[in-house]
Amino acid sequence: MDKLELKRKLLEKCFEEQDRLINTTRSVMDEAQQGAEDEQTRDWYDSIKTQLMGRRDMFARQLKKSIDERAILERIDLNKENDKVSFGAVVITDDQKLFISISLGKIKLNKETYFAISPRVPLFKAMEGLKKGDSFVFNGKKHQIKDLF
Repeated sequence: MDKLELKRKLLEKCFEEQDRLINTTRSVMDEAQQGAEDEQTRDWYDSIKTQLMGRRDMFARQLKKSIDERAILERIDLNKENDKVSFGAVVITDDQKLFISISLGKIKLNKETYFAISPRVPLFKAMEGLKKGDSFVFNGKKHQIKDLF
């Protein structure tokens, strides 16, 4: 598989995971809202209603964050092979494969494991701007960038 095709498939997996997260969060938020509405008919359950509304608000914040992160994924240029470690790059080091996108963790693709990480995490900061063949130190261990696109 060519490099841009691999990047496209990784991005598709990220969208799938993010959409699953959005749908799950929306569903739980709706359940909390429905529970709060059901409690409106009983004045003696005001504290339960308040708890349910607080829970709904918490899930609403998580939903907004998930939607915002999905929008970040939409900014990745699938027609560009990155020549340095930056947003949208796939980075292959001597011991792991990374997709610089949003923090989604482990992604399985074609029996390979990739890690979707955010440009805000310390690992990215340690290798930001480096090129294929460059080395960097993270958590006291030296890593080398074997490939980058």
